[in-house]
Amino acid sequence: MPLLSALHSLLLRLGFLSHHAISLALLKPYPLPHIRVLFDEIPQKNRCAVAYNTLITACLKARDIRAARHLFDEMQRYRRSRRNVVSWNLMIAGCARCRRDDMAVWFFDRMVAEGEVAPDDGTLVAVLPACGRTGNVGAGRSAHEYARKTGLLESTVHVANAVVDMYCKCGNVASAREVFEGMRQRSVVSWNTMIAGLSLNGHGVEGIELFQKMQQQGVEPNAVTFLGVLGCCAHAGAVEVGQEIFQNMQPEHGVEPAIEHYGCMVDLLGRSGFLEEAHTLIQGIPMKPNAAIWGALLSACRAHAGLGIAEVALKELINLEPWNSGNYVLLANLYADTGRWEEAGETADCVTLPGIRDLPVGTAQNGVLKVN
Repeated sequence: MPLLSALHSLLLRLGFLSHHAISLALLKPYPLPHIRVLFDEIPQKNRCAVAYNTLITACLKARDIRAARHLFDEMQRYRRSRRNVVSWNLMIAGCARCRRDDMAVWFFDRMVAEGEVAPDDGTLVAVLPACGRTGNVGAGRSAHEYARKTGLLESTVHVANAVVDMYCKCGNVASAREVFEGMRQRSVVSWNTMIAGLSLNGHGVEGIELFQKMQQQGVEPNAVTFLGVLGCCAHAGAVEVGQEIFQNMQPEHGVEPAIEHYGCMVDLLGRSGFLEEAHTLIQGIPMKPNAAIWGALLSACRAHAGLGIAEVALKELINLEPWNSGNYVLLANLYADTGRWEEAGETADCVTLPGIRDLPVGTAQNGVLKVN
């Protein structure tokens, strides 16, 4: 950065910053405050859309949506810097990345309504996940219809994948399946998206059948595929099928199970009441079990009254997350449920120790939603 600053100073003294290409080249490497200063030094006649887009990108990376929107609106005042599809896509994707999904959808609607710049595949891939996260199936359906009319749905696999994912996230499995079945070409991502969507919506048996169809059509599953189908097995209570799939991951497909796959198996066994088997599996995991693993076991223990194993899981969670007050509360409640009042009191007192913090309202912790 010091060398870049020295170069900038030299070019400024020599008067080269008025040169369009040099100005743009200098913008990109700097952090936002420096980019803003450099941008202001560029003569207005040289501030093209690329220069504005560079600064908008920096603002969005800094999560400063207000500044990005101000620049976006300013672009239309000057003929040289009028917005292009990149400008719109930056705003839509940036808002979505900052979890301002409502604003991302608003920008898409505005883009279509103004009609000056046509959305492309990048636009749709940016706005559809925002529709899915908010459950805005109306906006998602509008984006789907636009993709269909323009031919992007048929010609671009990743757009069709995004439409399938959006419908699954909105709980509309029928529409997702219709789009999936209508795809002329499918990538492994297409299959993964549909299988994961079926798992998300509790269509376990259908997801397992789709996994089998995938292999029959010669599509090789990857690590993401197995996460989806193991989730389907958990929803369907298909313990033996899930165990077989898990055991064949490496020998038949060359996919080494990751911690997430072990978590799926713990969930599968736990949901079906096989608490001892789930605990044994955890003990044999070749990597250190994380909080998600023990949390899955704890959720199963709560559902199937496995108090002994629940105590083990909670103690492990406390070791992993000593700062999390929710773990102490759950363990104290567990002791109280079994009449171990002294241990319940001692554990409850831990919540007041320095460094222990409470969960915010609305946070899910090991299957328990804090509401007050």
